Amino acid sequence: MRTVRYHRHGGPEVLRVEQVPQPRPSRGELLIRVEAIGVTLPGVRKVRGDGDRGPLPATLGGEVAGAVIGVGPQADGFAIGDRVTALAFVGAYADVVVVPTFTASRIPDHADCVQAAALVRSGHVALAALATAQITAAESVLVTGAASGVGHLAVQLAKIQGVTRVVAAVGTVDKVDFVRGLGADEVVVYDDESWTDPVDVVLDAVGGDLLPRAVAALRPGGRLIFFNSGGGTVPAFDLLAGSKTITGLTMARFAGTRRDLYDRHHERLWELHRTGQLRAVIHAQIPLSDAATAHEIIEARVNRGKVILRP
Repeated sequence: MRTVRYHRHGGPEVLRVEQVPQPRPSRGELLIRVEAIGVTLPGVRKVRGDGDRGPLPATLGGEVAGAVIGVGPQADGFAIGDRVTALAFVGAYADVVVVPTFTASRIPDHADCVQAAALVRSGHVALAALATAQITAAESVLVTGAASGVGHLAVQLAKIQGVTRVVAAVGTVDKVDFVRGLGADEVVVYDDESWTDPVDVVLDAVGGDLLPRAVAALRPGGRLIFFNSGGGTVPAFDLLAGSKTITGLTMARFAGTRRDLYDRHHERLWELHRTGQLRAVIHAQIPLSDAATAHEIIEARVNRGKVILRP
């Protein structure tokens, strides 16, 4: 079977398609023949070597969708032939992957694997960010990376929840019409000299050099939910002076500590998809053999919606 590995850190050019033996599921695991793989900015940054560096050669983990072709011991509740979406901690860019059952869920009949790979993980992040912010309909929210896989769902979900003012922040002017089409009330471009009137909440999917501007966009008492892999620093006085807060969000902790809400979010995502209220936009479907092109799209920040790899 094919897998994508990198033997050194760098840009998309370091990704290599290689032949490896097919894995076998262990206790509590499923073996999935992959039909769709979600490409993410954290994955791109990991290949670059940003943050902690593990041993090389390495593979990327990530969101996958496909059909179960093997069931390990004590992998209760699943059978061969089930269509599932799941999180592979390693080796996600492959024809066949092993996933733990606790990350897996069935794909309903009204959706395909591509839609599942675009909707589930990114949708969970968006809903968890909104829940962590405890935003109310009377408040306002600014979403950075609003055209990204997570961001474009967050804009829609905020409007679905009745938030009266949703501001989308994007990197380039050619994305303005896209995010307005998702329901954004206002759109700002990162390079704009002035963004907009202050907001109650920022959902930050970008970080890095943009983080101070995101904090500055908060009104006094505002709160920022930080769920990106871009890092960034803010002077503590900037938070103190405006009584502002930053809360970090990781899905592993959210799912582990708020499992009931996580499960309700899962049902909610599929119901909104079934009824047509929520659109998981697919920017591009790219062959697994051309994974470097998928990473180039993410690095260039030109995507509108989700980039999907197809084995």
